[in-house]
Amino acid sequence: MKKVLVIGCPGSGKSTFSRILRDNTHLPLYYLDQIWHNPDKTHVTEEEFQSRLDEILGKDEWIIDGNYASSLEKRLAYCDTVFYFCLSPAECLEGVRKRLGTWHEDLPWFEDKEDPEFIEYVRTFHETRIPKMEQLLENAKQVNIIRFRSREEENDYIENNLRRLL
Repeated sequence: MKKVLVIGCPGSGKSTFSRILRDNTHLPLYYLDQIWHNPDKTHVTEEEFQSRLDEILGKDEWIIDGNYASSLEKRLAYCDTVFYFCLSPAECLEGVRKRLGTWHEDLPWFEDKEDPEFIEYVRTFHETRIPKMEQLLENAKQVNIIRFRSREEENDYIENNLRRLL
């Protein structure tokens, strides 16, 4: 496990898991939100994003946290492992709401209030985004895919697989 993607609905626990994975494996961690967004909530150009992503993909080791459908197929071609968070919409919405008012290293700004547009994105993520992700994962035969369907499955994986790396 040297080139890892962590994907799934916002609020599912991807970034928390990514930090635990980084701390236990010592692989460098890159957040797609940090690569795409500026601190003022604008974003870089698509060309700049792809250039930054290509630089990361060219490295020998990494964890990349985030979905960004436009680049998922490319990232799947480079990775050896995917951690895929398949939690329910209700669990993801709860996760988004629980992190409001706390600083997160995965975002280039402080999120202190609910964004209705983002809440709608999370609410509809399973209908609008999951089918394409599933299709791309189905085609990624060379990749080890680990699915978490609950926070308990994630916690069990951490306890049984990651903690022993310390």
